[in-house]
Amino acid sequence: MDMTVPNRLWLLLFAALLVIESPGPLAASDRKLDELVDRISSEVRTDELMTVMRETWETDRWFTFPKFEETARNLSRTMEDAGLRQIEIVNPPADGKTQFGYWTMPLAWDAKQARLEIIDPKPDPKFRVLADFQETPTSLGMWSGPTPPGGLTTEVVDVADAGAEAIAKMDLQGKLVLTSKNPAGLKWALVKAGAAGAINAFTENKDLEDDRQWINAWGDAGWGFTKSSTALLGFSITPRQSAYLRSLLKDHEKVVVRAVVNSIYYAGNYPYVMGVVPGSDEDGEEVLTMGHMAEQGANDNATGVAAMVEALAAIHRLIEDGKLPRPKRTIRMIVLGELYGTMHYITQNPERMKRTVGAMCLDTPAGPYELAGTEYTFHMNPDVARSYTDSLIVRVAGSYFERMKPERAWHWGPYMTGTDNFLGEPEIGVPTAWPYSGTGVESHHNSADTADTVDERSLKDLAVVTAAYLYTLASAGEDEALWLADVGLTRGYEGVLDSYESALKDLSKSAAKDQLAEKLDRGLRLIEYQAGRERQAIESVERLVAANRKAAVREMAAPLVAHLMDFSDQQQKRFRAAAERIGLDLEISGVVEPARTADSRLAEAKNIVVRRKRPGTITFDDLPVADREGYPAAAWWGPPVSALFWCDGKRNLAEVIELTELELGPTDFDFAGYFRFLEKKGYVEFVK
Repeated sequence: MDMTVPNRLWLLLFAALLVIESPGPLAASDRKLDELVDRISSEVRTDELMTVMRETWETDRWFTFPKFEETARNLSRTMEDAGLRQIEIVNPPADGKTQFGYWTMPLAWDAKQARLEIIDPKPDPKFRVLADFQETPTSLGMWSGPTPPGGLTTEVVDVADAGAEAIAKMDLQGKLVLTSKNPAGLKWALVKAGAAGAINAFTENKDLEDDRQWINAWGDAGWGFTKSSTALLGFSITPRQSAYLRSLLKDHEKVVVRAVVNSIYYAGNYPYVMGVVPGSDEDGEEVLTMGHMAEQGANDNATGVAAMVEALAAIHRLIEDGKLPRPKRTIRMIVLGELYGTMHYITQNPERMKRTVGAMCLDTPAGPYELAGTEYTFHMNPDVARSYTDSLIVRVAGSYFERMKPERAWHWGPYMTGTDNFLGEPEIGVPTAWPYSGTGVESHHNSADTADTVDERSLKDLAVVTAAYLYTLASAGEDEALWLADVGLTRGYEGVLDSYESALKDLSKSAAKDQLAEKLDRGLRLIEYQAGRERQAIESVERLVAANRKAAVREMAAPLVAHLMDFSDQQQKRFRAAAERIGLDLEISGVVEPARTADSRLAEAKNIVVRRKRPGTITFDDLPVADREGYPAAAWWGPPVSALFWCDGKRNLAEVIELTELELGPTDFDFAGYFRFLEKKGYVEFVK
């Protein structure tokens, strides 16, 4: 996201030529932010952070639903001790059938013991026991089915890296399948092939030779295990064990193992816990921070939980000590089951969500300073939801990290999913920031993700930035709104320049007139699109002011918008000039005009207007794989989800396709076919 030196100079020159009437005490707002960050940094207690992180990890690492309930109870007491108010444990159903949005709540699950051992041929004693849940919880996959009381003795079949389609055609009746792919993606195929279950040899980091990848998805049609899912066994072994097991399979006609699993499925609860730092106003506006519990890792996500608790605890202490005024908006924190708990909260609290002006999602490691890749990247909202929170989190992160001694690197990045940071999407409408980092040594969903790999310095960084972001947003009034509009203008210039540079790189690859004309057209549209998104972010600040002041703030921010659009026009002219120079180099006669290649998808798409029925993404976890006609679920980030977010019941699908491709780049995805499929299955409806 860094600009080249020439483009930075262009930006500085353009800004110097503008005479901008400052819309508010901007320098004062920056000073206030620096003072707030310093005050919070002095208040955050690393010992409290590390204690909450360890306590959360100690229960969550077993990843059973009774342990999730224990985590919620522990956190409730911790939040009460920290001075938070309105503490509540909420119990959404874990019944395998109830939906919130299009996410089907999983069945509750518990496991008491599980063991997998080699019976024949006689193994090396070091490798006889391949899995023991009591010794290493990740030995057992989440939602693994039980064995008969005496256990199951069966053969192992190595399918290596075979895909689901190939496995579905095999005869694996009653056998355990050794696979190098994540077995979660193979579940439906294992069921079809009659397998008794899977032995996972997949890992995201092969260098962790004695650690196990955690398998946390075991539904036949999606992530969680639902009423329609099949109770197969699921084990996970280490790279060293998998190499040994494969050597046995190579040297012997068959390998027999005994599996013993004591597990149950039941209709229970998938709890979450929340509490607040109350605001002073009575209008009910809130700021939200949320992050998930209910996973086995310390960095994923006991770190996020601890950072939230201490962020609010520090704010509470500063208010009680008279060092900070009480913010006008309430600050709410929620620790919940990822996505499942989030969708419950969103759908069950629609009025509160309307009054929530911004959020921070905390799902991130807090890795060691000295290891590469552990610095924080702050991810923005999707393009359809560009907002003042994008400007705010960048300003807060800069205030904190750039004044550290020594300065610590940090970054910002475009929207991506994989967690609960989708709240900005229009059906929900709460703009959200998401910090993310690496652990240095890749240990995502791995038994190596333990409490002793968490760096208290990184965890403090996370808590300080979170607290400063939440408090600033909770306190924001007219001055802060105009300050964020001005910050948004600077970011807008940078965004437009980034789009110019991206388009120019593509333009320079032109080799013929028609190619040049097409790339000229796309580049002009990309610059215009980016300016529109940046304009949206500037104008969004009026949400932070009272209804009777929105028009006035809009008027005060209008000059900033005008400057941005002028800058966009200049970059489009600059881009046209670049195309003319390239045309001369290619010895093209005449002026090259922008031209679009005909896209056969658009004719049909112009007649389709999609209206969404529910907020959030579409998982297909209620739709068997065999009934999907080859279409993917719109559950995680990519063209289907971007397009879904752009569908507002007014834009036609041709417009949605163009916006999606401007956001993510050209794609040959069959949008019309996909949305007709969604409409046929009842996930969306077409405006008649």
